[in-house]
Amino acid sequence: MTEQNGWTKPLPTALLVLADGTVIEGFGFGAAGAAVGEVCFNTAMTGYQEILTDPSYAAQIVTFTFPHIGNVGANGEDVETVDMARVEGARGVIVRAPVTDPSNFRAQNHFVEWLKARNIVGLSGVDTRALTALIREKGMPNAVIAHDPEGKFDVEALKKQAAAWPGIDGMDLVPGVTAEKDYAWSETTWKLGSGYGARDKTAYKVVALDFGVKRNILRLLADAGCEVEVVPATTSAEHILALKPDGVFLSNGPGDPAETGKYAVPTIQKILDAKIPTFGICLGHQMMALAVGAKTEKMHQGHHGANHPVKDFTTDKVEIVSMNHGFAVDPKTLPANAVETHRSLFDGSNCGIALTDRPAFSVQHHPEASPGPQDSHYLFARFVEMMDKARAA
Repeated sequence: MTEQNGWTKPLPTALLVLADGTVIEGFGFGAAGAAVGEVCFNTAMTGYQEILTDPSYAAQIVTFTFPHIGNVGANGEDVETVDMARVEGARGVIVRAPVTDPSNFRAQNHFVEWLKARNIVGLSGVDTRALTALIREKGMPNAVIAHDPEGKFDVEALKKQAAAWPGIDGMDLVPGVTAEKDYAWSETTWKLGSGYGARDKTAYKVVALDFGVKRNILRLLADAGCEVEVVPATTSAEHILALKPDGVFLSNGPGDPAETGKYAVPTIQKILDAKIPTFGICLGHQMMALAVGAKTEKMHQGHHGANHPVKDFTTDKVEIVSMNHGFAVDPKTLPANAVETHRSLFDGSNCGIALTDRPAFSVQHHPEASPGPQDSHYLFARFVEMMDKARAA
């Protein structure tokens, strides 16, 4: 505390230092220290633990627009990272209100302690509406988020660190989040009272190319009757085809798709040429688009939230979906054999394609959601139907 004109003023114990030199003060929680990343905002009202463990948020600092984050605590079930001991998710979290004690029957530990264990720096007491408006106006800034319980900061050094960080554009982040070796997956989705289940029988074999896959994607594939084999992002097409899959899944993940595509696109092209049914989500969608000759571009503010409207032209319906991406496929560069199937109703950006000459489709949004919404779960059934048709042909 400090005295100022007779008033007691709390000492700032955390800072957000933007690359342009802007300094935003607040109060720290979670891990102490400093982390550099890209600041984005997320409009979801629930699912903060799933968001902060989604590997697609690697190298990002997440600002939640919903003010009460952390009040339901944390648990061991609401985790989307497969290997929590190795893979990082978000580097920082920014919230409006102080984190209160947990008030949920599923809570196993305090959100603040969970953040410490994950080495995620937290900043509260910030006008998150103003920060969101700044991002909408100027784009997602590079920044350093710093927490010192004693409030001692070398601000000039933090400014230099933020300004020197090159940013996600041009950065391949997949090596830090992909699997180290092949592994099988059999866990199914969660049910109240019984938790997660186990797959008992399979009808299809799916190889999942892991760019930073979420657990719930793998669970929904298992729910759909798939024997799932997860392989690292650098796996060769020859190895994948030798596993004799009925289908190939291209997962979500972080970073610049053009950089990851330098090694992943040739593999995907060979899979597509073999006419193996293929389904991509998020970064996997961008990888498929790159594989057929389209281009991707950095977005101004990205899409991050669980309340985004997307039009599915194949059903003529509007779905509310989860989004998490800072790059998008440029629809003007799509070749003739790639039809746009989904489009964002927020900004008109591309959210899905299907190939006309091969059994393959992909979407930019996250149909597995976790925790929700579940409007797009049907896409997993569409993938199964595609494998059925290929098997019957």
